[in-house]
Amino acid sequence: MKNIAIIPARGGSKRIPKKNIKNFLGKPIIAYSIETALQSGLFDEVMVSTDDSDIAKIALQYGAKVPFLRSKQTADDFAVLTDVLTEVLHNYQKVNKHFDHVCCILPTAPFINSYDVTKAYNKLIRGNFDTVFPVVRYSFPIQRAMQFDGDHVKMIWPENIHKRSQDLKSSFHDAGLFYWAKTGVILTQKKLWTDNTSAIEINEQKAHDIDTIEDWKIAELKYKILYGSNEKNL
Repeated sequence: MKNIAIIPARGGSKRIPKKNIKNFLGKPIIAYSIETALQSGLFDEVMVSTDDSDIAKIALQYGAKVPFLRSKQTADDFAVLTDVLTEVLHNYQKVNKHFDHVCCILPTAPFINSYDVTKAYNKLIRGNFDTVFPVVRYSFPIQRAMQFDGDHVKMIWPENIHKRSQDLKSSFHDAGLFYWAKTGVILTQKKLWTDNTSAIEINEQKAHDIDTIEDWKIAELKYKILYGSNEKNL
């Protein structure tokens, strides 16, 4: 079976300029995703899909391939991940390169590691799932969530107000690190979440959304606490 890692990294970041190649504790943040993919040993091809020449140059420096640039249609603010993946897979098919599985690895995921990537891949294969991705458990039951109604606070699900936390089912959210999928599912259904999707649970320390400069600073501090430097056990 052949696998491809696709790292989507367009150049049009607005909230954090040049976000995908911004220095994160000594190297461009996209380098963490590239290095993890390469060191996992799972992929026949590790490529970066970008419309930006600076990102392409750095991707090549860290060992990824950039065989073609992303089109304008998949580099605008309205394109979704499956649009990017489909375009990449179609471009490879044009040169007679075919892959059984694709792993979309996000470019701003410094906490990613090959153990979790491999664990998710094994679950995809052994369980014959369409897609598998990492999730994080909510620290507090969302069934006890509240919302403002004017200046009053009300339970969204008032029937749970007297239920013990341990009696409520755990809930999870997307970790925002990577997504494994069967290539055929991406090409035909254009979905990363189907009726045959599963997940692996990871520790919340491994997930961190980076949307603002404040998020970035917190992520760097968190990384230093966890790993001490930019060298970690991948």
